[in-house]
Amino acid sequence: MKEEEIEKGKRFTICDIIEYPPHAVTSKTIIKKATGIVSVSSFISGESLAAEISPFDTFIQVIDGSADVIIDRTSSTLAVGQGIIIPAHTRSSITATNRFKMVSMVIKSGYEEVIH
Repeated sequence: MKEEEIEKGKRFTICDIIEYPPHAVTSKTIIKKATGIVSVSSFISGESLAAEISPFDTFIQVIDGSADVIIDRTSSTLAVGQGIIIPAHTRSSITATNRFKMVSMVIKSGYEEVIH
């Protein structure tokens, strides 16, 4: 089933488009294109995204609560309004220090010349 994007041309409040369901991490796509994805996610306290390596740069910004972001063993705590860029090809994880919501933007273009 194809995940639906937010309706284009219609105003919305970013924090209101996703809830905090119990014992879960949830995500909703705002826009998805071949060149990147913008989504919003919610985490309850203690939940995390396991350490992973993405082939693309990812920008995240906290829009509610706070979280610990670890990039290549360097930890940063982000509060509301703060963001960080997770570089491509680096191991990262995100853990909710309390419940929080974030916007993430994955940039898939500009890597055409990278040789693996």
